[in-house]
Amino acid sequence: MAKTKKQETTGFEKYIRWFWMLFLGGILLIVLIFFLASVGAFGEMPDHTQLENPETNLATEIISSDGKTLAKFYLNDNRTPVRYEDLPQNLIDALVATEDARYYDHSGIDARGLLRAVLKPGSGGASTISQQLAKQLFHGEGSKNIVERLIQKVKEWIIAVRLERQYTKEEIIAQYFNIYDFGNNADGIRSAARIYFGKEPKELTVKESAMLVGMFKNSSLYNPRPDKNPVGVKNRRNVVLAQMTKYGVLDQKIKDSLQKTELDLNFNPESHNDGTATYFREYLRAFLKDWANDKKNYKADGSKYNIYQDGLKVYTTIDSRMQKYAEDAVVKHMKKLQAEFFHQNTPDRNPTAPFLDLDKDEIESLMQRSMRQSERWRHMKYDLKKSEKEIIASFNKPTEMTIFSWERGEIDTIMKPMDSMRYYKHFLQPGLMSMDPQTGHVKAWVGGMNYKHFKYDHVKQGKRQVGSTFKPFVYATAINQLHMSPCDKLPKAPYTIEAGKFGNQKAWAPKNSNGDYSGEMTLKAALANSVNTITARLMDKVGPEPVSKLARDLGVESEIPAVPSIALGTPDISLYEMVGAYSAFANQGVYTKPVMVTTIVDKNDTVLYQFVPETRDVLSEEAAYVTVKLMEGVTTEGSGARLRRTWMPNSGVYKEIITGYPYGFTNPIAGKTGTTQNQSDGWFMGMVPNLVTGVWVGAEDRAAHFKSITYGQGASMALPIWGMYMKSCYEDKELDVSKDQFEKPKDLSIIVDCDKYEEGNNSNSGDLDMPEEDVPDELEF
Repeated sequence: MAKTKKQETTGFEKYIRWFWMLFLGGILLIVLIFFLASVGAFGEMPDHTQLENPETNLATEIISSDGKTLAKFYLNDNRTPVRYEDLPQNLIDALVATEDARYYDHSGIDARGLLRAVLKPGSGGASTISQQLAKQLFHGEGSKNIVERLIQKVKEWIIAVRLERQYTKEEIIAQYFNIYDFGNNADGIRSAARIYFGKEPKELTVKESAMLVGMFKNSSLYNPRPDKNPVGVKNRRNVVLAQMTKYGVLDQKIKDSLQKTELDLNFNPESHNDGTATYFREYLRAFLKDWANDKKNYKADGSKYNIYQDGLKVYTTIDSRMQKYAEDAVVKHMKKLQAEFFHQNTPDRNPTAPFLDLDKDEIESLMQRSMRQSERWRHMKYDLKKSEKEIIASFNKPTEMTIFSWERGEIDTIMKPMDSMRYYKHFLQPGLMSMDPQTGHVKAWVGGMNYKHFKYDHVKQGKRQVGSTFKPFVYATAINQLHMSPCDKLPKAPYTIEAGKFGNQKAWAPKNSNGDYSGEMTLKAALANSVNTITARLMDKVGPEPVSKLARDLGVESEIPAVPSIALGTPDISLYEMVGAYSAFANQGVYTKPVMVTTIVDKNDTVLYQFVPETRDVLSEEAAYVTVKLMEGVTTEGSGARLRRTWMPNSGVYKEIITGYPYGFTNPIAGKTGTTQNQSDGWFMGMVPNLVTGVWVGAEDRAAHFKSITYGQGASMALPIWGMYMKSCYEDKELDVSKDQFEKPKDLSIIVDCDKYEEGNNSNSGDLDMPEEDVPDELEF
């Protein structure tokens, strides 16, 4: 029997009711899901405080005195935030055009984009910038489980809306750029701009901005490094440029032109082993750890500051320009000096290379000691808990490793660890420190030539015999006590301090390196030419205790026994101590403790630490000035006279090895070279009125050294680095390094301007083939 019209209507109404029930039920379910998610039923949601201060790890930033970022301290996140005002407009335009074209028209959720994504799958993502920020801040990578991913999406929507209420559009964009990981330790836009292009974000060009925005799609896949995916990154960059043109923020012709260009990376990886001032940064790391562990520096809640995560800013005294000049000078000279050292230590020239004057048993003993002192031994014994037998065996087993070389850079090779240790002992090591004597501010710090391969710091950590660079302390004591003048003359004749005097166990009678003992010589000429017998006479006049005390008052903390032989530089002293001590001579006798850190602030720029200068009067202005005038003789008629030459001598030594020569300085320079026994250490301490710089060069082991003083003296090993560094400093007019005379005391009673003396005129100091100078004859205390 046919259905009646009333029955058909009743059936249709049933479907309508079911539709509305399902529709309204679905809406209620969605509302319920959002409500439950918002109250944390599906996992913790960030509250108002967390939204206001999201937890992100911020690297500690090391800032130079001229406002440049030297480096950062971080564990996993190399992140330093930037303000919206510091982002270029082209970067913002690229982000909005590519990731969220209606960003300024929605409140966290793009309804049109969401509807398009639902109705037309594959037409593009519906996530807004606010949603992507929520994802980055609070849960990271999306789950592969469909149900969990849907729940995450719900959370993203809720957090995105809350973020839009909490922050302005500009603040959200800045947070998004600051939070994203661009790969290769480039956390946040500041690190990305520095690492990929060597510049600050505000300096980014359109195509550079487009490349970085393109990496938001997947920084692991779109990695621009040449060994990764530069082609894919370029294609993705071009998509971003096209999007910018589509939305009217980039001209079509400019887009077409930019799409044809290469990425033009300026890749500057930031790691703790690379970059500028690496040795200084390692000193600074230890300084900050000590500072953070001091209870008086704790946070208000009683916790310690984390130097890797709390976003501290450390303002240092290092000048980035002077640091670069110092590092460049070290590299230029050491590369050539090392080539000569290798040349002298080929197997046919030196079968025991790189050691001299050691027999087979002594070398074996030395290598065994080095093995047990090595980081590899420490790691295997204490971290891996290996037996001594296993450790020793490992040192003689061929192993894959990367070694340092000047000519070829890093070399991947297979070598026994013991052989690699001996290979590294061939290398001469440098140290340089430069300081403003008035303020104590350390301007440059080069602790070695390659921190990745040579971690030992030769500025503050290393201590070596200082040779004749110690002699100015003896002369200064004599001037201070006896009112002696640089023009006073003393005989060069042999001189003996008898046994028992000043604690001498036996008689001490140093020799002059050139064997000349005839006649007299002024103090100025004696210091310039490192005449040991005259230094011994002065030591006998003043006694070793006052000399030792003067050095201690000048900031030398290393042990200086009060015995006569210290006059020839037998104590082991650090470069850091020597530069600090010499600075008092240039600062009218006032010692100023070296300063490396001026201020530490937290991420909100609240000052946490500010240095207080430490100074003390050590010498009278007159004694300090007279000592400086004595040391000026070293650079006018002594072993430092080559600093003033303006012509290139016809000598292969100076053309090929003594880098930067001729230097041609005409301004007042006070200084002193130093060469220790067997040419194991070469020193040069140089001063101008507002800058004191010390340089040391030597091998890790004193048994590794040049055969003669042709290359092994301080004037050949260390002085060239000083010369090149100062030339660069003078060429940079912004640095304002002084060329003036040293300040003369108002009441100067000591004569400092001597007439020309016969000994000085006849001296062969400063000739091309320098006599052996600055070499102590006896080292016994």
